[in-house]
Amino acid sequence: MDFLTKPIDDTVLLAAIEHALEKDRIARCEALEHADLLARYRSLTPREREVLPLLVGGLLNKQAAWELGITEYTVQIHRGNIMRKMKADSFARLVKLAGKLNLEQSTAINRNVYGGFSSPFL
Repeated sequence: MDFLTKPIDDTVLLAAIEHALEKDRIARCEALEHADLLARYRSLTPREREVLPLLVGGLLNKQAAWELGITEYTVQIHRGNIMRKMKADSFARLVKLAGKLNLEQSTAINRNVYGGFSSPFL
């Protein structure tokens, strides 16, 4: 972690070791948190995994419903299930969690540009 020059001062060596141990502790905590987050994401159904990036990408429920060919009510049900399974107490928290997962956000706007069709809601 650090470069130490000889002769090594004992206090500098101990400080470097403590710094390395602290960095390792933080890395392990982050790895455990990410593994937990990934497990929560994997608990989503395939359809919920389709709905999530649309919603966190900024689409309204009715826009996501149109994109997926389902009803707005069904999107609302999926959204509630996603919030519960991801343990997100707010939509802002869900967006933050999705950001940590680096989900592809394929919104209606991207599909319009790249897919060749448009949404009546845009």
